[in-house]
Amino acid sequence: MTTPDTRTPTAPTLHGRVALVTGAGSGIGAATALSLAEAGARVALVGRRRDRLVAVADRIAQAVPDAPTAAVVMGDVTDAAGLTQSIHAARTEIGAPFDLVCANAGSMLAAPIAAADTAEWDTMISTNIAGVLATIRATVDDLTEAGRAGRAADLVLTSSIGAHLVLPGYAVYTATKAAVTHLGTNLRAELGPGGVRVRVVEPGMTESELGDHMTDPQAREWLARFAIENPPIPASAIAESIRWSAALPVGINVASMIVLPTGQG
Repeated sequence: MTTPDTRTPTAPTLHGRVALVTGAGSGIGAATALSLAEAGARVALVGRRRDRLVAVADRIAQAVPDAPTAAVVMGDVTDAAGLTQSIHAARTEIGAPFDLVCANAGSMLAAPIAAADTAEWDTMISTNIAGVLATIRATVDDLTEAGRAGRAADLVLTSSIGAHLVLPGYAVYTATKAAVTHLGTNLRAELGPGGVRVRVVEPGMTESELGDHMTDPQAREWLARFAIENPPIPASAIAESIRWSAALPVGINVASMIVLPTGQG
């Protein structure tokens, strides 16, 4: 006879962890920063819009009065040298190396291939691929140091369910996200033996401002219809998935997570 498990579930704890979140001014990045802080982590908020970052830091202070102070650091992932300096400044301000890095900053500027503004391709490639690489390069020594010491070390890459889908007008965007997914798969082989847990999160329709900057009317119309058919889940759902997976015992990694509205399939 099996004895029922009567233990009371506990919220994931990240006490003692030091996190860095790029794209922390809105959407999934902001929700992730808040969730990690609620779990007890010290968090550095990195982004291009200081007012947005300060607003998120204020939300953290209000929601978690006894949480460690969130560090607000201006940084643009498309400027690799500048980002490295920003992350160094964040590390100095927060007072410890990072052992939980969320490379979340991203751009979605969909348009038909024949009509797209090629400058928008450059923006997506420099943000979604080169920006992720720059974030990794600036933090990988911290992560490997933690991993070698036997402590939890997590590198979380925000990709998209679009990495696996065929979407009209989204060829370049989905290609950049497929690159992020494949990057994560290979980095698990490279960094995993050293104790770094590399994780790819692939959200489906999620509340964010990701599509707000699209200029192509056809792509905007398609996204609006798709959102009606597949009501977006809150960004906090993605954040909670990241929080939960980062709180797992050392030696256990959830390598990839697809988190999407149930109706999206």
